[in-house]
Amino acid sequence: MSVGTESTSTTATMPVDVRIMTRAELALRGVSLEAPVRRPDGAGPSDDGQFVLGDGLVGCANAALPTNPDSPYSVRDGRVWLGDEDTGLTLEPVRRPKFYDLMTADGIRYERIARLHGADVLATTVVQTCIRYSEADRCRFCTIEESLRSGATVAAKSPTQLAEVTEAAVRLDGVRQMVMTTGTTTGPDRGARVLVRSVRAVLGAVPGLPVQVQCEPPRDLAWIRALHDAGATAIGIHVEALDDSVRRRWMPSKSTVPLTEYEAAWDEAVRIFGPNRVSTYLLVGLGEDPDELIAGAGGLIDRGVYPFVVPFRPMSGTLAARDGITGPGAELLRYVTEGVAAKLRAAGMRGVDQKAGCAACGACSVLPSAGG
Repeated sequence: MSVGTESTSTTATMPVDVRIMTRAELALRGVSLEAPVRRPDGAGPSDDGQFVLGDGLVGCANAALPTNPDSPYSVRDGRVWLGDEDTGLTLEPVRRPKFYDLMTADGIRYERIARLHGADVLATTVVQTCIRYSEADRCRFCTIEESLRSGATVAAKSPTQLAEVTEAAVRLDGVRQMVMTTGTTTGPDRGARVLVRSVRAVLGAVPGLPVQVQCEPPRDLAWIRALHDAGATAIGIHVEALDDSVRRRWMPSKSTVPLTEYEAAWDEAVRIFGPNRVSTYLLVGLGEDPDELIAGAGGLIDRGVYPFVVPFRPMSGTLAARDGITGPGAELLRYVTEGVAAKLRAAGMRGVDQKAGCAACGACSVLPSAGG
């Protein structure tokens, strides 16, 4: 089985679980199979199809995988094959949800307001523009405004629209949790204000639905309390990298928010939401030293913050893809994922315990297969 070319001083001493290695390769190389439910661009890290994967480790779980006709992995009779080798994994595409076929009274398809992630997670970018999206400022892995330019979504989703679509998704398609993210807005809330209104509206229509909100660290930390009081179950405050030189190279504008602001926001969020109700993205493949990344993730875990480790994949429309930057190798992804998962297990932190959000869904990460 092929692996990436990256190495570290300690990889040779660690036993490799073939199933986790295969899961890492699938995350990067994808699978030769069409998917009825896809998310081609937007604020997230991947241009993927949505699947349910069974790996023999944690049972069936959401998986967001590239649909790649050139992948060495194929699916026959619901099983994943590498050439003539049965990998022991099962894979089923997520069915197109019924709510996608509905429209609002003013003629907007529900699919343009919120989308299905995995089998049972509804996700939306409430404000599809970002003050950091100019050529000089934008994060090199982000395509938040490309889906707007393509007509796949609308610039701003009203609380009324979100409530209407969420109610239908829960009733018709069994959605069990929701993720609300936003482009960064002006003002000290940095996007939290619109999330507060949106959470209140959604929970008014679907009481008790677990909802994760995602935004940059608000300048005024009182917004974290406001998000909790609106009814949010969990919060994601995403830093993507912990090395300042990597942050400046990949996120020229976002990196002007110092790590001390993230730390203050994480600590306040843990105080209000509780441990393991706060998460942050860490992208593997941006050039950060893998051992330092694992150690930094351990520091986050000590704070009560879940480090959601995800491979960088250069989506079409990103500056990284334009410049020919490639993603990490599977060995590097496997190594970092297993290192972080070991720290999560030692702390008794699991993504599924967050009830809502990226870590609870787990589709974009290999962490669930590694026991995180």
